[in-house]
Parts: sequence; C-alpha cells; structure tokens
Amino acid sequence: MEIAAIGIALILAYLLGSIPTAVWFGKSVHGIDVREHGSGNPGATNTFRVLGKRAGTIVMLGDIIKGMAATSLARILLNLDFIEEQNLVTFKLILGVVAVIGHVFSVFINFKGGKGVATLLGMMIAIHYEVALLCIVVFLVTLIISKYVSLSSIIGALSFPALLLLVPRFKTNEPLLVIFGFFLFIVIVWTHNKNIRRIVEGEENKTYLIRFKKD
Repeated sequence: MEIAAIGIALILAYLLGSIPTAVWFGKSVHGIDVREHGSGNPGATNTFRVLGKRAGTIVMLGDIIKGMAATSLARILLNLDFIEEQNLVTFKLILGVVAVIGHVFSVFINFKGGKGVATLLGMMIAIHYEVALLCIVVFLVTLIISKYVSLSSIIGALSFPALLLLVPRFKTNEPLLVIFGFFLFIVIVWTHNKNIRRIVEGEENKTYLIRFKKD
C-alpha cells in the first residue's frame, strides 16, 4: 500500500510539473504560442518578453504553485502514515525534483519544456519558505542591478545553500538539504550555460523591472 501511494504521488508530481503554464496561458488568453516567439522557451521569462509583465507574472506564479503543490504531496503522504516524519524532507526533495523534471520534459508538449527555475522556487518555498523568500529578494535585487534574469537565477540559487550554511537562524540538521542546494546551483548553471555565454559576449537580452526616467 505504501509503495502504491508513493508511486501515485510521484506520477502526480510529474503531471503537475508537466503543466505547460506558459503555452496554455499564452494560447488560451492571448492566442499566442510563446514557443514561436522570443527565445522560443516555454517558460515565464520568455512570457515576460513576448506577452508582457502581467502575463509573465501569472505564468511565473503558476509555475511556482505547481512546484509547491507537487512538493507538498509529501506532507499528505505523512498525514496518511505512508511515510515517517524523519523521511519528510527527503520525500519533499524527491517529489519536487520530479515536478521540475516534468516542467523541463513536459509530457503535454512533446517533452520540451522550460528551464524549471520558477518550479524549483515553488519547491524550495514548500521546503523552507523563509530561506526561499530571501532567495527571491536576492534574485530581484540582482535583476534590478544586472538586468539579466539568467544571472539573477544563478545567484538566487546559490544563496539557498549559502544561507543554510552561513546564517545561524537557518542552519539545518538536514545535510541532504544543503547538498541538494549546491546540486541545484550546479544544475541552474548548466541549464543557463548559453545565457552565460551570451552575457560574456554582451548579447544576452535584458529585463527591466524598474525603469528610471531620464531628466
């Protein structure tokens, strides 16, 4: 019974992660497939560029929510006595990762999805919301200063394990969480390798959250 329940949770986590928020929202509300415009990536960042801030924000929130929902399935498994308390964080990580895999390799759009940053953020919020919220602040500050979403995502990802290690308030007795944090950082760097190259070459697109008027 426990194995069956865990298997169902894994399938649900993958299907939740696979929901192509950007594609479905773009088509249903704007009649536009974001994969045919901008960078061609079916994610929140490209939605911001193609459809604007309102649409991009809605898509980003949708991707965050699906990451939170998939990760929170672990709490349901615990409440139903299918897993034990000491395994809760481990199962949150597993289900969250499965959701991110679903986002990157979505069954609904021929296994070609986005980069999974917003879904990862939702996963982190479900695991440790205080650190995750600080990571959002780091992301936004970096974005306002640099104008690069990719660079902001990388620095924001690095701040998660860094905060767990360096800030006494957030130190955890779950070493797996810190290890995963650094693994997450490496994955974010790897998925943004083309963006890093474009930043170095001065060809990366910039995103302006705040525009200062010139006198």
